[in-house]
Amino acid sequence: MQPATVLSIAGSDSGGGAGIQADLRTFAALGVHGTTAVTALTAQNTLGVQHVAPSSVESVQAQIESVLRDFSVAAVKTGMLATPEIIALIGEYAARGALPWLVVDPVFVSTTNHALVSDGGVAAYRQHLLPHAFLVTPNLREAAALCDLDLATLTTTDALIAVGASLCALGAKHVLVKGGHFPDVASVPDVLVSSDDTLILEGPRVPTTNDHGTGCTLSAAIATFLAGGDPPAVACRRAKDFVTGALRGGANWRLGAGAGPLDHMGWNQ
Repeated sequence: MQPATVLSIAGSDSGGGAGIQADLRTFAALGVHGTTAVTALTAQNTLGVQHVAPSSVESVQAQIESVLRDFSVAAVKTGMLATPEIIALIGEYAARGALPWLVVDPVFVSTTNHALVSDGGVAAYRQHLLPHAFLVTPNLREAAALCDLDLATLTTTDALIAVGASLCALGAKHVLVKGGHFPDVASVPDVLVSSDDTLILEGPRVPTTNDHGTGCTLSAAIATFLAGGDPPAVACRRAKDFVTGALRGGANWRLGAGAGPLDHMGWNQ
């Protein structure tokens, strides 16, 4: 078997729980070859982010060019993009069709409230990247920021559907609004919205504090399944199931003193 190649354009997590590291483990677990363009170096662990050093636009461009020249990339996902200039660069590649099945995970703030994109980043996503995204995967906070809404208004599935439709109106073909922070304690409703359809993907809430990198893992898995030919609804459902299994597998790990990583490789599943 020759594996497909998937590209992750994202930041590096020194603690290994999220970012490029989570993406590469997800790619490996799901049987594709992972390539990368690193947009930022971060000093972080399970307790939080201590330092962020964005890559230069020239460095990110050189990495992307190097991968695209030599590999037949089947799908692409983005994570932390760090600066408006990097976001605009990725938008340029997407606009000319160089980033197939582009899955955009709009990473703005870490789970410990550390900013992961500089000023102007939200506007750059709206202007440069969302119009060319195949699928966008915001959590509730990111969806509210992109639509300039109060986060407190996103408490019902109807509200998630509405914000997904608003993001589709900005140009994204499909939007998966993630309900991980939804007030329902028993289930996690993710809402997949496109211009002509809406699907609610229910899933159990896994009781664990080891949830660092869930968004990165989900978007990487969706890109992997799209690379394999799955339609968006199937790719999102399979990716959600993969994340649920990875959460369950690592639920009782004690790696670090804070929010630990997922069991991407299925060691405990």
